[in-house]
Amino acid sequence: MLKHFRFSIVFTIVCLALSAYWGYSHGAEAAIQTMLKALAITAILAVMEVSLSFDNAVVNASVLKGWDPFWKMLFLTVGIIVAVFGMRLVFPLLIVAVTADMGMIEVARLALDDPDQYSQKLMAHHAEIAAFGGMFLLLVFLNFMFDDEKDTHWFHWLEQKSAHFGSIPAVSVFISLIALIILAGQVPEEQKLVVIMAGIWGIVVYVGVQVIGHLLEGGSSEDDEASGNAEVGKAIMKGGIGGFIYLEVLDASFSFDGVIGAFAITNDVVIIMLGLAIGAMFVRSMTIYLVDKGTLDAYIYLEHGAHYAIGALAVIMLASGTGLHVPELVTGLIGIIFIVWAVFSSIAYNKRQQA
Repeated sequence: MLKHFRFSIVFTIVCLALSAYWGYSHGAEAAIQTMLKALAITAILAVMEVSLSFDNAVVNASVLKGWDPFWKMLFLTVGIIVAVFGMRLVFPLLIVAVTADMGMIEVARLALDDPDQYSQKLMAHHAEIAAFGGMFLLLVFLNFMFDDEKDTHWFHWLEQKSAHFGSIPAVSVFISLIALIILAGQVPEEQKLVVIMAGIWGIVVYVGVQVIGHLLEGGSSEDDEASGNAEVGKAIMKGGIGGFIYLEVLDASFSFDGVIGAFAITNDVVIIMLGLAIGAMFVRSMTIYLVDKGTLDAYIYLEHGAHYAIGALAVIMLASGTGLHVPELVTGLIGIIFIVWAVFSSIAYNKRQQA
């Protein structure tokens, strides 16, 4: 187990050292006090990111287990660079730059010199962020539920009934658009158009990744086409580039919730990036561990629990776009509850099979 998390542990030590230095050299209070405060906040953010993204690791593992070592290593190296610097630092800066009509350098200076104003500008566009991420995650959940080729059911009645809808073309997109219309109806008039466009972009990105995976596989049979919107993970399992893009976008959708939640704890963008980076690194290592140990095969309902957690997160994210605030602790606990529940259900299933 240690070999899977060795790099994450070293990475954590480096990030904590950087956090301590940043707090020591940039604090307005006593240097030691601000250093300890920076370390504490960084640790809290790291734990929060892991709790919010554990279900992400399980879904990642369900896709990644069919890949060769090259793509696994690329996911753990290049993927973490995109996750840490791209989604946890550059993307929030880009949102503020585009919406506030500012240059990236100017926004970066604003984030460092006046974090309160930067936070306000970013939070002002929370509804659009929630619409994009919520639509993508909702489609991940719905396509899992409507997969009529799925043989294993956790909640048998619910999943068997929902699987029947898998034969209906684009049913998951239809339901997602209804959810987007409901969300748009709950936001102020001046935000309706941007929220709708953000939600549509979330759907377009999801379907676009599915198309890439289809093309990389060299097309599909008529039977596959007749099956409608099957789970994306199955469609892109063999398409390395398509699968890589899918996992990065999935991680981005999860990171929205973490980044927004982080600003409720601190406005220091450096501390936020370091804390979330530690969490993102552990999620990557956890994904590889689950794949190498065959955990998904040992715990048959673990993937189900992760997708139910994703469905809950999608609903919470969309609801937050209307102004409803759900504490990050509650969001993280919901995901953990589904995962733990799935593990115990899997253990009970294994005992029944042995009996």
